[in-house]
Amino acid sequence: MSEYAANPELAAARKAQRKGGIAGRDGLGKEVRAEYSRRIVERIVASEAFQKAEIIFSYRAVKGEVSLELLEEKAAALGKRVAYPLCIGPGEMIALIPAAEGGWKPGAFNILEPCRETAEEIPPEKLDLLLCPCSSFDEECNRMGMGGGYYDRYLPRCVNAVITAVAFEAQKSDKIAMEPWDKPVQAVFTEERTYGNV
Repeated sequence: MSEYAANPELAAARKAQRKGGIAGRDGLGKEVRAEYSRRIVERIVASEAFQKAEIIFSYRAVKGEVSLELLEEKAAALGKRVAYPLCIGPGEMIALIPAAEGGWKPGAFNILEPCRETAEEIPPEKLDLLLCPCSSFDEECNRMGMGGGYYDRYLPRCVNAVITAVAFEAQKSDKIAMEPWDKPVQAVFTEERTYGNV
């Protein structure tokens, strides 16, 4: 029996928190999200975790997520490498560094994703810093994803990485309703502050 079936209150609380976080994010407006994304990138780049990292696991923003495109430029200028997720099956994700030329292709819903045929696959234990999107978070650095479970299954394999989340302050919840398998991240970067310690 799933945890949701065993605890309908938990399922309802998580659904409400996910919906509330996404509504907070989407209510910011495009220009505000762009400015806040710039501030978040500056906060990440100033962190010790970023400065020490050689391989960073990032993502390409879809819909209203924090955009980390500026981070790609800053990482490249410092000689750091950036890997991106590719979903390859139900709940299964890998990290790929796209080829310099033709490294991206449209995937599901026309969202750009690394072209697996030309990319370099990076084992999870080789990643130094993970920047995870989230739908909602709290001050204790608990994060909630979008509900697909891809990050939940992948993060425990990243044994040598500093694991963080990236969100807008408008996505903060009072207290995330945690599943038994959920673990807090080490930090959450927002446009206003860094929660946790990196």
